[in-house]
Amino acid sequence: MGVFSGIKGFIFDLDGTLVNSNGVWESIDRKIMEKNHIRLSDRELHQAAAMTYEEVLEFFCSKGLRYSLEQLRSECNEMAEKEYRYNIFLKDGAEEALRLIEARGGKTALATASPRRLYEPVLRRNCVYGMFDAFITTDEVGADKDHPDIYLKAAEMIGVPPWECAVFEDVLKGIVSAGNAGMVTAAVYDEYSSEDYVTMKQIADIFMMSFRDILPMLMSN
Repeated sequence: MGVFSGIKGFIFDLDGTLVNSNGVWESIDRKIMEKNHIRLSDRELHQAAAMTYEEVLEFFCSKGLRYSLEQLRSECNEMAEKEYRYNIFLKDGAEEALRLIEARGGKTALATASPRRLYEPVLRRNCVYGMFDAFITTDEVGADKDHPDIYLKAAEMIGVPPWECAVFEDVLKGIVSAGNAGMVTAAVYDEYSSEDYVTMKQIADIFMMSFRDILPMLMSN
């Protein structure tokens, strides 16, 4: 029996999981820091790309940035909108995986730190927005992915108990939180969180380099 046997709910993170967007965030972070005459190494910018707004703010303020969270969020989102609307694509095999889930009658939810103004255009442009039954953000639940709230709320929204849900994430804390909520965890490789590759591979129920790795599992369950 496969890891998705008995799974009826499929909860997906967006950035770094469904779409290749973290490179955009690295570019945005670089522009903000250069605008404020603060130099960061390529490694530091690479690490920041996979962070939440709150984590980025704390990190950048430690380097001398003087922004409020709202200012950082607003400036980042404004620069990101065009990219999400026109230039960001799904990860390899993601559309096929969503279509197989739809064909088997599974329920799907998006659980993301990105606001609607970003996630809706990129999903619509890539023709998968209509495959989702629910959308929830960390802002809406009032907790980041260090906590399982967003995954539990997503499960509630699609009407599937947590133990019958699988969560797809590219960051370690998401995998840990979803696992603590009693959900099946599927870790998706992304170069921007590759430093946690070994740990995620050890603790997740399944680790994939590409969604193509799980297409046979979705077809056989």
